[in-house]
Amino acid sequence: MIDKLKQLSKETVIYGISTVVGRFLNFVLVPFYSNIFAPDEMGVVANLYAYMAIFNIVFIYGMDSALLKVSTLPEYRGTKKVFTTSYITVFTTGAVFSLILYLLMPYLGVSISVNPEFAAKYQHLISYSINILFLDALSVLPFIVLRLENKAFTFSMIRLINIVINIGLNFVLILIFKMKIEAVFFANLIASAFSFLALLPITYSNLSFEFDFGVLKRLMKFGLPFLPAGLAAMVMQVVDKPIVERLTNIEKLGIYNANYKLGVFMMLFVSMFQFAWQPFFLQHADDDDARDLFAKVFTYFTIVGSLILVFLTIFIEDITSLGVGRIHFLGEAFWSGRNIIPVILLGYLFYGFYVNFNASFYIKEKSIPVPILLGIGAISNIVLNYLLVPQFELMGAAFATLISYMLIAIGFFYYGRRLFEINYEYRKVGTLLLLIGVVFVIYYTLIDGANVSLFVKILFAAAYPAALVLLRVVTPREVTVIKSTILRKVRGR
Repeated sequence: MIDKLKQLSKETVIYGISTVVGRFLNFVLVPFYSNIFAPDEMGVVANLYAYMAIFNIVFIYGMDSALLKVSTLPEYRGTKKVFTTSYITVFTTGAVFSLILYLLMPYLGVSISVNPEFAAKYQHLISYSINILFLDALSVLPFIVLRLENKAFTFSMIRLINIVINIGLNFVLILIFKMKIEAVFFANLIASAFSFLALLPITYSNLSFEFDFGVLKRLMKFGLPFLPAGLAAMVMQVVDKPIVERLTNIEKLGIYNANYKLGVFMMLFVSMFQFAWQPFFLQHADDDDARDLFAKVFTYFTIVGSLILVFLTIFIEDITSLGVGRIHFLGEAFWSGRNIIPVILLGYLFYGFYVNFNASFYIKEKSIPVPILLGIGAISNIVLNYLLVPQFELMGAAFATLISYMLIAIGFFYYGRRLFEINYEYRKVGTLLLLIGVVFVIYYTLIDGANVSLFVKILFAAAYPAALVLLRVVTPREVTVIKSTILRKVRGR
């Protein structure tokens, strides 16, 4: 089991190079934008990218999940049928979807803002968005192939260069050419074009004349349920943005979105884990120790996620106020929304729980319950936003997202146990959740908005890992293994 866990951790780190570095570079844009753009301009960007995220799911309609699953079946290993069939299908439908969106452009102003002035002013950004959607859809399946072939380095390099191009162009276009928010979309378009071109050798080497309607039927049977599932999952992530604008205003949406993006630290951890986790559990599902192995993975995932959550929660005000003069890590105009960040971080941690529990559905090829469970979460998010935002504004939207992710995690846990029961370490996980609750009480009663010294915060932060050891969430043996591993790395062994 130890060797398998090392394999998962190694691949997580490799995939994480592009995910962590890429997301970090992309994260640099948050303080950059917040010190240059006004909150209402940030609101326009947030709205348009929210709708783009939903259309990303429509353009790929579960074909990525289907390729990942069907390609691993014994009867299709070593053939090009699955990739050829899926890629040609996505290319064809993507072209059709793009044409439809171009024809509907005059009616899509609501995707920019409910404010007619803003909608008219930034109408041209929709054409950038459509091209980005099409190019990104054509890049998804070659990226899946790289994961299946364990070409983590190639995968990471292409994604990393994409991000560097995007970030670099943002700085050049905004600082040198004095472009406004148009630069955000133009830079994204060029970066997406790069990924498409860089992946062409992978695409070409896996294409053949083996388009197979039987394979297409198999792909659709598994993948199509992921369309409503993917839409529901994406609604979970973005529906709060247009609702916040409608129930407050576009300036508050800009403040909300800038602070929401600081949850990227937890999201990137979940993302890098997910890239390695999906191939890992498919490869080891038939092992004799699979149930114990997956349980241990979940415990370690929760430990690492809780550490990220606790340290960011305690020091978030110090981090966001870092800067020189009036230039800060997060622009002062956006500070009023900082108290939502811990809630968003916790929401993403529960999203990570869902990623773990989703393994049972892949292993047993039961994709039909997925959209139902995610749909419940999406509907609850919409309802909770409309109930909480009028009274609690930005904090109401944050709690609506958190509660919805909790409902999804509970649903996938309950139903997943019936498909493929995993022997989770309930005592350890329960202890972790209890400790996180204690940290939240400390933050919102003692730290949030108060003048607490950095020394006291460090004491609070140091107490958390100590509690993990004292409560035997992490055993002395595991601490010894971690220490010896770190020492070997330091000494170069």
